Amino acid sequence: MSMEYAASRALYRQRNARGGDLRVLANRALLMRIWRFSARHHRRLGAFVGVSVVGALLAVSTPVLAGRVVDAIVHGGLPSTVVLLASVIAAVALAEAGVGMLTRWLSSHIGEGLILDLRTAVFDHVQRMPVAFFTRTRTGALVSRLGNDVIGAQRAFSDTLSGVVGNLVTLALTLAVMLGISWQITVLSLLLTPLFLLPARRIGRTMATLSRESAIYNATMNTQMTERFSAPGATLVKLFGDPGRESKEFASRADRVRDIGVRTSMLQATFMNSLTLMSALALALVYGLGGVLAIGGALQAGAIVSLALLLTRLYAPLTALANAHVEIASALVSFERVFEVLDLTPLIEEKVDAVSVPDGPVGVEFDDVRFAYPSADKVSLASLEEVAVLDDRGGDEVLHGISFTAEPGQMVALVGSSGAGKSTIASLLARLYDVDSGAVRLAGVDVRDVTFASLKDTVGVVTQDGHLFHESIRANLALAAPGATDDQLWEALRRARLADVVAEMPDGLDTVVGERGYRLSGGQRQRLTIARLLLGKSRVVVLDEATASLDSESEAAVQQALAEALAGRTSLVIAHRLSTIRAADVILVVEDGRIVERGTHRKLLARRGRYTELYETQFGDETSAA
Repeated sequence: MSMEYAASRALYRQRNARGGDLRVLANRALLMRIWRFSARHHRRLGAFVGVSVVGALLAVSTPVLAGRVVDAIVHGGLPSTVVLLASVIAAVALAEAGVGMLTRWLSSHIGEGLILDLRTAVFDHVQRMPVAFFTRTRTGALVSRLGNDVIGAQRAFSDTLSGVVGNLVTLALTLAVMLGISWQITVLSLLLTPLFLLPARRIGRTMATLSRESAIYNATMNTQMTERFSAPGATLVKLFGDPGRESKEFASRADRVRDIGVRTSMLQATFMNSLTLMSALALALVYGLGGVLAIGGALQAGAIVSLALLLTRLYAPLTALANAHVEIASALVSFERVFEVLDLTPLIEEKVDAVSVPDGPVGVEFDDVRFAYPSADKVSLASLEEVAVLDDRGGDEVLHGISFTAEPGQMVALVGSSGAGKSTIASLLARLYDVDSGAVRLAGVDVRDVTFASLKDTVGVVTQDGHLFHESIRANLALAAPGATDDQLWEALRRARLADVVAEMPDGLDTVVGERGYRLSGGQRQRLTIARLLLGKSRVVVLDEATASLDSESEAAVQQALAEALAGRTSLVIAHRLSTIRAADVILVVEDGRIVERGTHRKLLARRGRYTELYETQFGDETSAA
């Protein structure tokens, strides 16, 4: 490996280092955890270290053999000796290439395997986190943990470990051989070491700082593009924003990234030119002093050649190792950030002895339920929210002794002011959160005792926004029934009053709905989520403001689909439009986390209480005719 190449790799690794407190190097608990996490790669790690040692031995042997060839020529050796030595050099070169490929194969398998382990561990863990985690966390920061930090951690094995092991072995062998040939030249060569190490350390730190600054600006630009290039973001800018100001802000950040790129390029060029100069001076030292010693008979001519070639084997690893501690610290910081996510404890766990919801019709019971949303420190990280300190608010009770029963097949409607707790009640039924006291039961079984799979199969939810993934209609429907046939998909669409619309689309079931389903109208999105619910065959249905944002025509179509979805099912319906729940078996009026009234539509109107106030607000004089 040439000195210039080694320096270039060192600068590259520095430029991509994430930085961090070097005290992390002394964190034995973190080191042991990394070692345990990489347990399945230990055998390959051992092989990798062994192969790296062999590679270093081969690298040092070539200069020694080259010196022997020169000595054989100078002293009139036999041609066969020269040919033999040349053949050995060729064999060593072939072996070195093979060992290099094997080293790379091992390091890539270790590194990519570690990426697989880390990514799947983080992805699986994040999926188990409660909804409160996702409502607080910035998506970009979380994705970064699965991207940048995982790759940064991987470098500890595939790049940093490779460089440190190989360079340490090469450095030790090179020094031993050079001292054996000429201790005088070796000592003088070591005196030049600061000329190589000091620029490497200083410029390496500067480039790492510039790289982190560039990453921040790039992340900000990516956030701006992600938000502005989405359908709702672009609409917001067109309605209220100033495209000129948006362009100016983006250009300002891009301009800073350009300046950083120019400065980084010049720093790298300056460093590489300086190393080339130092390399030339070091070679001049070897040839000058070595030549004097050779003329005086104290050194062989071949030894001078060997020393000149070994010199690059000395300075190259020294340059690479100059900033190894920063690279290692950077990789450890990445591991620390990944483990930080893995250490978040999911608030909702499936019991080991969890059971399935009993077969047959399912009733719903809320028994003296009390609930407070968890505080940020229980569900989130400051680094994922991109704040200095987590918001310590939370823990205030929002539901106070909620009790009601929905018999199998009944429709129970929840009405009340915004923020009264209606959606919170629905979230507890689907076990998006767990109650603090009391119980929520399905067919007499506490939802905390039910398996996640059984709960998902039993309770189906249609929310107000009708969220869809940026996938095909088929894929969005298949979330509820992965093995569903096309006939079953079309039947669900027909029952949701959407089959004719999908049939007219160019790609039918394979039509991609766009991000959040924005290629469909609001009514079409809602009917597609209802079709998904029908496909899942849920025995309990939760409708959370399913028609709140629709126009009259779309609402009529959705109401027809909902009638199909609710037939024969136990349902919990949240509605602001009271006209949609007149036929409910029981209407619960929720205010400030309490049920203040309950009864049928007519009985509640006759009571002239809070329900009547809500109804008169919407319908005015129609109340008397109801």
